[in-house]
Amino acid sequence: MGITIENVSKSFGSFQAVKQVDLDIASGSLVALLGPSGSGKSTLLRLIAGLEMPDTGRILLTGKDATYQSVQERNIGFVFQHYALFKHMTVRQNIAFGLELRKVPRAKIKARVEELLELVQLTGLGDRYPSQLSGGQRQRVALARALAVEPKVLLLDEPFSALDAKVRKELRAWLRHLHDDVHVTTVFVTHDQEEAMEVADQIVVMNKGQVEQVGTPAEIYDHPASPFVMSFIGPVNVLRSRVFQETEGTPPHCDIFLRPRDIIIETSPNGNTVSARIHRIIHLGWEIQVELRLDDGQELMAHLSRERFEELRLEPQQQVFIKPREAKSFPLYYSI
Repeated sequence: MGITIENVSKSFGSFQAVKQVDLDIASGSLVALLGPSGSGKSTLLRLIAGLEMPDTGRILLTGKDATYQSVQERNIGFVFQHYALFKHMTVRQNIAFGLELRKVPRAKIKARVEELLELVQLTGLGDRYPSQLSGGQRQRVALARALAVEPKVLLLDEPFSALDAKVRKELRAWLRHLHDDVHVTTVFVTHDQEEAMEVADQIVVMNKGQVEQVGTPAEIYDHPASPFVMSFIGPVNVLRSRVFQETEGTPPHCDIFLRPRDIIIETSPNGNTVSARIHRIIHLGWEIQVELRLDDGQELMAHLSRERFEELRLEPQQQVFIKPREAKSFPLYYSI
């Protein structure tokens, strides 16, 4: 099922949560709504689900106007951040709940529940209660319950944010594999850039109720459409003046945005390098973070491979010379 959002706005009192959003979500895709708190991503998800009604605009499902349809009429599965499982029901009973409401024959319910237990890798745990499961297992039960009624769209609101980092990482890969198996149109909300980049086919970056950019993870990272997108997706240095000669072709009233991986460090002047002093060196495992201070007081960080770091033999307080591999410029008046 494809989703089309046309000029949709939603306010709560004087606060406008979503502002004139236009968005197309292809059938069968896995899309992330990514943004900081208050960006409108969860409100947009609830509008798609029918849990909220828009003030203006339309929402179409497979080309049909669903703006004022009920949640049940939309045939959408919704997974909440904190699972919302029934504590007094077993795993099997939780998964079967929606099917029982629809008065599906008992034999079909049993077969569907066993199929889903295998799909979400919980075979053998059907008789346990939610309190007897780990956080990751509970979230998989919530996903199985949402999938039980064979929804045309699956919506997930920050599904992994309550879990620890290791479990989140495991469930990201699991969700990607699950989507590839079931091919249901899936939209999930997250504020975690790494999660969106790792899981989604398309990322919708939101800020202050509006869509800043839509694209693949590679497009969003390599070709950001605005200073907000570049600042929000991955680490970035912002230089308030044209430090490097390579940027002289840019307009005068621009900030220079520079990824840490795009800073080249040399131990002696080389071409259009500028002087900097090493403030701190942080070992991050497979890469090294070097915090630098320019002569004008501006600070920035660079990421080096371990091999390059060992080759340069860098030390704190050492003077070095830097230049950008690639930089982008945006107007000074941006806000994040």
